[in-house]
Amino acid sequence: MTVTCIARNELRTPSRNMRLDHVIRTVLLSTLLMAPALPAGAEATKPLRLCADPTNLPFSSDDPARPGLYLEIGQAVGAKLGRAVTYNWYKSYFGKRTVRETLLGKQCDAMVGLPLADDFMGPVVIFSKPIAHEGYALVGAKDRKLAGIDDLKGLRVALQYQSTPQNLLASRDEISKVTVLSPDEGMAALDQGKADVAFIWAPVAGWLNRTAYGDKYQVVSTEGDGLLWPTAIGFAKGSGALRDEVDAVLPSLQADIAALFAKYGVPNGAPVKFGEAGQATSSVGAREPVTVGQAAADKPVQTAAVTGDTKAGREIFNGTCAHCHGPDAVQAERKIDLRLLRKRYADEMEQTYWKTVHDGRPAKGMPAWKDVFSDDELKNVYAYLQTVQEAGGSN
Repeated sequence: MTVTCIARNELRTPSRNMRLDHVIRTVLLSTLLMAPALPAGAEATKPLRLCADPTNLPFSSDDPARPGLYLEIGQAVGAKLGRAVTYNWYKSYFGKRTVRETLLGKQCDAMVGLPLADDFMGPVVIFSKPIAHEGYALVGAKDRKLAGIDDLKGLRVALQYQSTPQNLLASRDEISKVTVLSPDEGMAALDQGKADVAFIWAPVAGWLNRTAYGDKYQVVSTEGDGLLWPTAIGFAKGSGALRDEVDAVLPSLQADIAALFAKYGVPNGAPVKFGEAGQATSSVGAREPVTVGQAAADKPVQTAAVTGDTKAGREIFNGTCAHCHGPDAVQAERKIDLRLLRKRYADEMEQTYWKTVHDGRPAKGMPAWKDVFSDDELKNVYAYLQTVQEAGGSN
């Protein structure tokens, strides 16, 4: 009997399981039919994470009342995609290093306002369709004619150090050059009567004209070799699906984007055309593709055999290191004056250099550069630094 009962129970069990399975499948199917349809792809439910500098107006800011041009564009894209927008804040002083540590480090999904250029971190960074064109502008009194380079003859023109405009006007002896370190200094030189025209980075010039100078000046866009280029939204290489989603909504946002550029004072009129200019040394990043600094007045003293490309090293130095150590290594603060390296470290100069640039000195604000530049590039910087070591002076 025991065996018979067990056999009967085993025969009944599959029948109960089949009925239960049928009920479960019916409930699940009903639930799916009643549920609202979700946007295609699981990514649509995730927030759109933007990389942004918290203190970089007119481009970005952590002030909700004035988020900045790029963040408002990102917010508009997020709204079109039906996705909330969040931010990963990171200072953009270090150009490509910023992109590597945030976007390529998977700290965020997109970065608005990157230069749409084949040589900008490709192929690890991919780009949306262009969102706008940005570049340099002529800034002057509203009654001054600014229709071409001939209108600058006999004038004092404020030029950002190692920028395309500076290279463009370098051989024009009939134009007086006033070298400045930033668009802010260019606008100040203009307002203080030290310059008649400023030839500076257009987005910042337009923003300052609106917020600091009460729209006192005209800001005229320029175009030509190295003067104007497209900007876009950047993504990591593996984010092609997200890039395609963004591309699909960008055409419907063109009017909104144009209104945002106007809101932040970025000039959008017909640009003044200039001829070809020499290639400018630039530090391209989220902030602006312009290095800061001013050439040393005295010719540097070479004190050791140089191995490496000193010209390439100088370009890297002025595009990255000059923010702290001064343009062409000219620095009044002795503790960060790199012209004193040989006096300070003697035979250990090279060893100290490599340890510092590779590992950084985080406690003193010096980042590590080993993941940003190759050893060959850092070798070129070292070769350049050898040419600026001072023959005199003391620690």
